[in-house]
Amino acid sequence: MKLIFAKRASLNSRLLIGVVAALVLMIADQRHEHLKNLRSALSVIVYPIQYLVDLPFKTQSAAYESLSERAQLLKENRALKQEALILKNRLLKFSALEKENIRLRGLLENSFKLGEQVLIAELLSVNLNPYKHVVVINKGSRFGIFNGQAAIDAYGVYGQVIQANPLSSEVILITDPSHAISVEINRNGLRTIAVGSGLIDRIDLPFLPNNSDIQIGDLLVTSGLDNTFPAGYPVGSVTSISREPGNSFAIVHAQPAAYLDKSRELLMIWSNKEPIPLFEVKEQPATNKEATPGEQ
Repeated sequence: MKLIFAKRASLNSRLLIGVVAALVLMIADQRHEHLKNLRSALSVIVYPIQYLVDLPFKTQSAAYESLSERAQLLKENRALKQEALILKNRLLKFSALEKENIRLRGLLENSFKLGEQVLIAELLSVNLNPYKHVVVINKGSRFGIFNGQAAIDAYGVYGQVIQANPLSSEVILITDPSHAISVEINRNGLRTIAVGSGLIDRIDLPFLPNNSDIQIGDLLVTSGLDNTFPAGYPVGSVTSISREPGNSFAIVHAQPAAYLDKSRELLMIWSNKEPIPLFEVKEQPATNKEATPGEQ
């Protein structure tokens, strides 16, 4: 028991001595600058210990910041990829719209030059039968479309309406084997008939005598004598001529001027004598009352 009390007394005295020494040193450091060098030397010795103590906390903080920055970068990267995809899609649409505007401008310029009344129609579908060249457009009898009406694109004669429905119409191409059109050679005015060959890039002129004045490259235009196509529209250009002895007629092929396999917009043509009937005019009921015997 005495040893225990002796140890406690020794510890208390040591603690007291330490506290007193610390107070003395603090007062001396506060009032005098003699301990600055000692404090600087001790700080150099203690710094590695402080660094090692702070290292886990700094490492944890740096790792957290790195993970947060990486997550933010991944989020921004995904957002930028989505934005780039949207912009690329818009660019594709703008490119398609630009090409469509160019085509429409060409159609309108063509109509203004020829002075006809026209209505723009768009293709809805194409007949996949290789022996029947027919397309469906998005304009019908409600817009004044009628059977036999002429259709052109920005480059030349395309075809004519064979079936006008209320909301859509069927147009037969000039290359269909059952189609024929009255044409004339622009160079000399020689008239003939052009018929469809069944090939999308060729029409035939089967009724030209062997001695006809026709040359490769001659431009064929509508003659206006078939009461369907107004005169002066380009139909095609002569690509080949074959004159065989013993045959009464030459074998003449021409390439259509219209882009039959590419055009998506058509001009439906009315003659100057027939304005476009876009709206139906209903008869108004009579407003005058019948006169009664007393009013006469």
